[in-house]
Amino acid sequence: MTMSLQEVSDRFEIQDLIVEYCHIIDKQLFDQIDSVFCEDAYIDYSVMGGPKGNLEEIKEFLRQSLPIFKNTQHMIANYQIKIDGDEATGRIMCFNPMQFDMADRNDPVFFLGLWYVDKYLRTDNGWRIKERVEEKSYAFNTPDFMSL
Repeated sequence: MTMSLQEVSDRFEIQDLIVEYCHIIDKQLFDQIDSVFCEDAYIDYSVMGGPKGNLEEIKEFLRQSLPIFKNTQHMIANYQIKIDGDEATGRIMCFNPMQFDMADRNDPVFFLGLWYVDKYLRTDNGWRIKERVEEKSYAFNTPDFMSL
């Protein structure tokens, strides 16, 4: 498949956007998440036990839930991106180990495997995620209190 320079540029910009999302989540820089999503984005984390809703609802969920983790790491691969003018879709694999912060005990680690099923939109500020829905592959070593 031959791509134009614009299509190559668009793919790299979308890939950078996805990497930036992972960085923001892993560093818990929740106020910066606006830089990767459209203002009216729809986000669905429900398959992994989270909420679904708008950007403000998701930011509040992240602020409440992620500080219990000592470490998280979103490792992404297998980018499947299809561009159609100023819109695009994507399906990206994510391997996500998460370590609890248990001050007086061994800090357990569990693993989530999922795909991000996305819709992207080119805006005046570059590509943004318009919709993100998580698709579950597996959850390994999750604590008993988590219903994944």
